[in-house]
Amino acid sequence: QVQLVESGGGLVQAGGSLRLSCAASGRTSSTYIMGWFRQAPGKEREFVAAISRSGGYTYYADSVKGRFTISRDNAKNTVYLQMNSLKPEDTAVYYCAADSSIIVHTTVTPYDYWGQGTQVTVSS
Repeated sequence: QVQLVESGGGLVQAGGSLRLSCAASGRTSSTYIMGWFRQAPGKEREFVAAISRSGGYTYYADSVKGRFTISRDNAKNTVYLQMNSLKPEDTAVYYCAADSSIIVHTTVTPYDYWGQGTQVTVSS
């Protein structure tokens, strides 16, 4: 089992940047594929990015490709989401998630563990 805690959210103007962190405790995060998801008010939770156990493979939603970068530091049991060129439509609660599957998934259901989320608000 692993516990996940997100941090780094906040209020930023359009065009700005934020870096989210997800600290894992319990079982080491290198055991899991890690993902970032987000949920805006009144909308379903959606995939943002995912990274393989080694960090060698990354996957992105089309809406964030070229602007967001997911990375991980397994020595620190931490996953990051660098968000650049932020837009008002990026406003959401961002969640970190861990998946024990063999392959990377871009949907919510396969992920076994979730953090509490961190709010990101982008003003226009």
